[in-house]
Amino acid sequence: MTDEVDTITFSINGDDTADEITVPAGLVDLVAEGDQTAAETVGDVVLLSFASRAHHLVHHGDGADEELEAQEERVMDLFEERFGVTFGEATGHQH
Repeated sequence: MTDEVDTITFSINGDDTADEITVPAGLVDLVAEGDQTAAETVGDVVLLSFASRAHHLVHHGDGADEELEAQEERVMDLFEERFGVTFGEATGHQH
């Protein structure tokens, strides 16, 4: 059954590395908003994931240092720039 599910592969290029991720195409379609492209949708999911993880580490982890707090603050700024709302507004999870 799982072999019948169509997949889509995305390439991720960093400064000096690259990777690929393959996900079910239907999931990309499911979480897309409006007429987003598949790449835009995956970009949204990646940024949401980083913001969520950073939030968890800083606010629900075993303690954060100044560097981690700065990283979390920056990803939250990038989140708001991309989505037009704060992480708290988007998720309903505010401190």
